[in-house]
Amino acid sequence: MISAAAGAALADWLDQQRALHGAAANTITAYCADVTGFLGFMTRHKGGTQGLGALARITTSDMRAWMAQQREADLGARSLARQLSAVKSFYRWLAEREGFEPTAVLATRSPRFQRKLPRPLTAEAARDVIDRVELQSLTPWIAARDRAVVILLYGCGLRISEALSLTGAHAPLPATLRITGKGGKERIVPVLPAARDALDDYTRACPYPITQDGPLFFGARGGKLSPRLVQKLMEHVRGQLGLPATATPHALRHSFATHLLNAGGDLRAIQELLGHASLSTTQAYIGVDTARLMEVYARAHPKA
Repeated sequence: MISAAAGAALADWLDQQRALHGAAANTITAYCADVTGFLGFMTRHKGGTQGLGALARITTSDMRAWMAQQREADLGARSLARQLSAVKSFYRWLAEREGFEPTAVLATRSPRFQRKLPRPLTAEAARDVIDRVELQSLTPWIAARDRAVVILLYGCGLRISEALSLTGAHAPLPATLRITGKGGKERIVPVLPAARDALDDYTRACPYPITQDGPLFFGARGGKLSPRLVQKLMEHVRGQLGLPATATPHALRHSFATHLLNAGGDLRAIQELLGHASLSTTQAYIGVDTARLMEVYARAHPKA
């Protein structure tokens, strides 16, 4: 239970995150749950509903108590770090609006955790996946659909959600795609001839009418293709090819970025193609260390 004033403030903050920062629906849901959970804890910890004045007086000891309670609940370090980030963001905004000093909250140190670096497929494995996916269905149009989706994930570096959000207006595929990714961030992605050819094969074979506003990729019964079906497709293919469990649809996006870098691609250009907000995110995304960066730099800018 949180106070009406705290609830109203949280709603205002979420509206700002949605309107000004373009936060996605899933992000807003997570923010709401994280901050509501924090405010609920403070109500129980303090023994009463916490209005805005009480929230402004939260101490370092209160923050330690919340962190300890979350750890006792077996919350992982990564999840706790995410929750703390949401709480800090809310408090930074609230302190500016209400005119109080949020040091106790903002100074709370985030738990350390080991970032899991992605494991891209080798170029050969990526080709094997593409060749194998169309063998998973005896229905020709479904086989063509699966091949087209996988080529978009690998050849254009799309997320599943981005590929499956394409509509009939995108067919035939243009030379470049304007993709709206996480947080409403737009990017321009070049389309390889292989992707255009694969999509043409699919649209010619698809038994359902492809309209300007309707989905581009259909399920067997005529509804929009589910991301879970693409995930299951990859599960079958990686089992047949003896690939590890990390060979997921998202790994194809990782592979796209890594193989571009290995071919001499510019890291900042790859950042733009992936739609990342920062270069450090791209660096972590493809597991690039400083030595690798210097190697790429030296190749791109040889000494005279």
